[in-house]
Amino acid sequence: MPYRHKVQRCLDALERMLADGSFSFPHKRIGLELELNLVDPELRPSMSNTLMLERLGDPVFTTELGKHNLELNVRPRPLAGDSLGELERELHGYLTGAASTARDACGDLVTIGILPTLTSEHFRTEWLTDNQRYCLLNNEILAARGERTLLQMDGEPLPGSSPDRLYSYADTILPEAACTSAQLHLQVAPEDFATHWNAAQCLAGVQLAIGANSPFLLGKALWHETRVPLFLQATDTRPEELKTQGVRPRVWFGERWVTSIFDLFEENVRYFPGLLPETDAEDPLETLEAGAAPQLSELRMHNGTVWRWNRPVYDVVDGTPHLRIENRVLPAGPTVIDMLANAAFFYGAQRALADAERPVWTQMSFQAAEENLYAGARHGMHADLYWPGIGWVPPDELALRVLIPLAHEGLRSSGVPAALADHYLDVLRQRCIARRNGSDWQRESVMRLEARGFDRREALNRMLAGYIDRAVDGAPVHEWSLL
Repeated sequence: MPYRHKVQRCLDALERMLADGSFSFPHKRIGLELELNLVDPELRPSMSNTLMLERLGDPVFTTELGKHNLELNVRPRPLAGDSLGELERELHGYLTGAASTARDACGDLVTIGILPTLTSEHFRTEWLTDNQRYCLLNNEILAARGERTLLQMDGEPLPGSSPDRLYSYADTILPEAACTSAQLHLQVAPEDFATHWNAAQCLAGVQLAIGANSPFLLGKALWHETRVPLFLQATDTRPEELKTQGVRPRVWFGERWVTSIFDLFEENVRYFPGLLPETDAEDPLETLEAGAAPQLSELRMHNGTVWRWNRPVYDVVDGTPHLRIENRVLPAGPTVIDMLANAAFFYGAQRALADAERPVWTQMSFQAAEENLYAGARHGMHADLYWPGIGWVPPDELALRVLIPLAHEGLRSSGVPAALADHYLDVLRQRCIARRNGSDWQRESVMRLEARGFDRREALNRMLAGYIDRAVDGAPVHEWSLL
């Protein structure tokens, strides 16, 4: 069966499943994927993920696009009860063990949005992980664009300095591997998906602003969350002519509020050609008529090559289908407690906004939510964001006045004990009061090192060494001393 026809059969099957109530939903479940960086003793990228996986011998760790990356997939669990506490303890255990293995095998393990010691040399083809699918994805994106990867952005200046400007080419999509994230998953019932996805879109700009941790790339001080423009440019299949014509990028915020998860899958099929046109033998409609859950392999593969910041996911576990939102906004790090605070804020605020009698997305344009995303990514804590009923407001003030209290309500409604909700949300509250996230700490530390006479390269190395030491200590980033 031709690939396009097969994808359409998958879409038809999904539509029928949504109409027939084919999804089981006993309770909300959460999950976390965390992308990691490996560094050598000189704090340069260590291209040793194959060796690390052999030494770790644990299937929760997998490869990623670049040889200096690993991915950690923690098991899903219900949101209610002590799950956030269990997630913190489990994540801490995995990272402590993996860091110990890294020190024996290559150097160290770093949870950070973008490794500041990366250079353009690390974007060469030889540093792609040895996996046929990664190579095929690289080749297909470059062939579709028909030209080299252009990395171009103007930075936010360090205090007292002029803005840095990046203008660089790469012959691969490996700049994508520079973007390491903490991806949050939330399983939801089909009838609740649209409200939760719309709520997640409203929160994206605030998440980025208060959680930014990716200010440096190729020696330049760029956006507070440089992952956002970098990911778009690294995976862009459009030559300049198609950008001018308004063709949509594959790294995409979207363009409208939705009424069903089907809207998102249907847009992905309508707007984006297949990058990995592989097919299997299953006829999804025949599988559905036989009373089983279809895998929808082609639709899932296609969906995986459209990098929405809040991605819809269809999955089948033990023969049971479910739907979830994959929140891809946040960077990795700085510490486990910071990442748990970010997660608690997202899960709680999203629930509260989805349950609101008058949804916030009925009071603001979709364009305003998108502008918040880019403002939060570019300016971090120093952004101005739009929020209905308030107008333009700094992200720390918005979080403290409105969203952290809402997040507490949402966590309590989800069955999270009040003391546990307070514990994690207070970390975020104190971060906002201090107005210091990972990006601010990195930028201020580099500025101070340069004021002491170190050049940018040495300042970044010393900053990263200090970052690793403080991350190991485990205190949240707003408590870190500057270098």
